[in-house]
Amino acid sequence: MIQKTATGNKTKALISLAQNCKTLNQLKQIHAHLLKTFLSENPLAIGPLLSVAAISKIPSFFSYARLIFNHSSHRNTFVYNTMIRGYMQANFPKLSVFCYLDMLDMGFEPNNYTFPPLIKACVILGPLENFGMFVHAHVVKFGFGEDPFVVSSLLEFYSLVHKMATARVLFDKSPDRDVVTWTTMVDGYGKIGDFENARDLFEKMPERNAVSWSAIMAAYSRISDFKEVLSLFRQMQEVGMKPNESGLVSVLTACAHLGAITQGLWVHSYAKRYHLEKNVILATAVVDMFSKCGHVHSALSVFEGISNKDAGAWNAMISGVAMNGDAKKSLELFDRMVKSGTQPTETTFVAVLTTCTHAKMVRDGLNLFENMSAVYGVEPQLEHYACVVDLLARAGMVEEAEKFIEEKMGGLGGGDANVWGALLSACRIYGKIEVGNRVWRKLAEMGITDFGTRVLSYNIYKEAGWDMEANKVRKLISETGMKKKPGCSVIEVNGVVEEFLAGDNRHPQAGEIYRVIHSFLKMSNLV
Repeated sequence: MIQKTATGNKTKALISLAQNCKTLNQLKQIHAHLLKTFLSENPLAIGPLLSVAAISKIPSFFSYARLIFNHSSHRNTFVYNTMIRGYMQANFPKLSVFCYLDMLDMGFEPNNYTFPPLIKACVILGPLENFGMFVHAHVVKFGFGEDPFVVSSLLEFYSLVHKMATARVLFDKSPDRDVVTWTTMVDGYGKIGDFENARDLFEKMPERNAVSWSAIMAAYSRISDFKEVLSLFRQMQEVGMKPNESGLVSVLTACAHLGAITQGLWVHSYAKRYHLEKNVILATAVVDMFSKCGHVHSALSVFEGISNKDAGAWNAMISGVAMNGDAKKSLELFDRMVKSGTQPTETTFVAVLTTCTHAKMVRDGLNLFENMSAVYGVEPQLEHYACVVDLLARAGMVEEAEKFIEEKMGGLGGGDANVWGALLSACRIYGKIEVGNRVWRKLAEMGITDFGTRVLSYNIYKEAGWDMEANKVRKLISETGMKKKPGCSVIEVNGVVEEFLAGDNRHPQAGEIYRVIHSFLKMSNLV
């Protein structure tokens, strides 16, 4: 008994040393000592050392753990659990799965420590949802269906693959629901756009943390209900909850879309006060917010302060200066991005092509498009082709735009509403009635017209005096019952965002607003 205790103490001491290893040689020395003293009598004593090496974030340690595991003829459930977790942490999810299958083949039964990292591996694999369901079956088979850590992992998996009905059954049956499981469900519903279920669960939560608030704000941000995002943020502040970086990104996105500069400035100030600007995603959201609110100099200041600029940060700034009318600066930033070694993305080229479009820099835009694949290694997508059509059309090169669609996109059927809208708008502006007529007829034959293309076609015919054709299109619009979405305007007053829809009188102060507008109209008539 005394000998076993002494051996156990020595093993603990060696493991403690292993946890403090800084180099691979140090780890090897401890392994060698174990080989000399313990492993001949108890081969499984390698388990704790293997655990230290496998879950270490040092790549060489993990490689050494794999070497030990592959050459070990003595294994048990603990050893397999260690490697399943190690493979998952090292972002080798398939190997994690194979390790589990090997464990079953060798006749070892999993335990409650097996499944959380294994399910996490399924989360990383994502689309391979069938194996995740296979693992769930094993969870039930081996009796761990009510283990809180296993259930939490399964909820995360089903949320990722958008099987929220299955996740809800698990959640409702779980006896131990903590803030993590509640938040996972809120986030899962939010990701599939089911904000009603997300909000219902959020309101029922017995306890909330910053991640919970972030999840519900992200849910509303995804459906573009930015006003509700800011409303939730105010509620969060009222209960004294400090936001995390993810929540602040949702708030900044809402501020950017609503033009709520006052609240955006507050968030930026908060981020600086708590030294959160080092978070590239958050800093990028600040850049985007300032740009969309028209404060491009502030956006540039924040951008230049980002030490580790990624493609997202560059894209935000390139788009930001472009939307504020500085095409030259936008292209200069693109050149800086390339010289810095940052790989341009599909989003980058949408930004620079749009820049060229609005500045009518046709040659520059076409050169960028032609070099996308050959020079920058980015394959053009539909949105890039749409940008080129818009580039040519806005410059009055309508026939060239039509030719581009036929030769590069395989005809109008290869486009979408953005492509057709750009071409028809140019036909109307530049009086290209013949091209407009050809485009409308082809779209009508394919049955892929929408409200926008029909209205544009009607206006082209009407303005050209082709009344018979105009009446046909108008009749088609009436018969299909299509209606234009009402326009929307947003203003910020004393930090509160007010939204107005055309023809909407549901605002609580609608009567007072209309009286003020009527008084302005009377005054203008007097003048």
